[in-house]
Amino acid sequence: MSVTEAALVLSDGSLFEGEAIGATPESGISSGEVVFNTVLSGYQEVLSDPSYAGQIVTFTYPHIGNTGTTDLDDESTRPSCAGIVVRDLARRHSSWRAELSLDEWLKRHGIAGIAGVDTRRLTRHLRNHGAVPGVFGTANETDLRAAASSATGTDNTDLTRLVTTPEPYVRPGGPRRVVAVDYGMKASLLAHLQPLATVTVVPAGSSSDDILALEPDGVFLSNGPGDPAAVTHAPAMIAELLGQVPVFGVCMGHQLLATALGASTYKLPFGHHGGNHPVQDTLTNTIEITSQNHNYCVDPQGIAGVELTHINLNDQTLEGFVGTEVAALGVQYHPEAGPGPHDSGYMFNRFAALMDARAT
Repeated sequence: MSVTEAALVLSDGSLFEGEAIGATPESGISSGEVVFNTVLSGYQEVLSDPSYAGQIVTFTYPHIGNTGTTDLDDESTRPSCAGIVVRDLARRHSSWRAELSLDEWLKRHGIAGIAGVDTRRLTRHLRNHGAVPGVFGTANETDLRAAASSATGTDNTDLTRLVTTPEPYVRPGGPRRVVAVDYGMKASLLAHLQPLATVTVVPAGSSSDDILALEPDGVFLSNGPGDPAAVTHAPAMIAELLGQVPVFGVCMGHQLLATALGASTYKLPFGHHGGNHPVQDTLTNTIEITSQNHNYCVDPQGIAGVELTHINLNDQTLEGFVGTEVAALGVQYHPEAGPGPHDSGYMFNRFAALMDARAT
């Protein structure tokens, strides 16, 4: 098999050599913010998660692609990530569910990648220096370095507009009515909401009047990519919903809900991207193993009318809260994910309880 040499260059000038995989961009260069993810499996779900818009995903696990891909595991109709970095791309996949190899899947969706990279060295660099912009591709080193010097990250950028649904749509389900605001919602989140309610998914720019006109029993705020502080239209809209209908936010939705309640957000050095983060539910004193994907976090200083309910045991960052004055709850992690266990699915039951309490 022929190999096409490629290289990854970070904005600080660090260079990592490898070989091109996936699609080939016309310019020979792909650009984005370089992050790392520690999952051992579920690479297709990671790459198709809209929350990775604008980011180049480095997998720390060295062997990626061994189970191929299937449309059943896509989290969106098309992946929005800016690229993929791996140590060893499986040349042959083996799974009865597989429809395409990972390389074929990348080419199908126009996503470029680079394999053969020393991902241990790259991950150590990102841990020491934080997530940084970078570029990779088959262009010559001079062109790659020039492109890397001007590459930008996700700061101060509203990426939700790139991944939200252009038009509302309805998914039939359980006995309640939920309006889901799509900031970049994963398909598995929708699948967990449907047993609770018929779900109407609306664009990120929808107004509170538009949402309340649908007479929902609850409003769900989805995950999404980029800097929550750049989604400037959302907090005021969410504040108009609070007190009128129960609200549940996940990941980006959690951050925007917290902002509506008076909190601010900040960027973590290299984010939380993985399937093994321990989180304590302080209401029950139980520990969950959670799936996480975010670069930004909520600073609880300034947040009003809530009880803090979840803490990340790795770094003590805020992972969840519940409203004490209005019917609202949010979690930073992904309760719909099953990174081995299914510890966090109870959060959907708490949302259902909020809706049912309002109805009585």
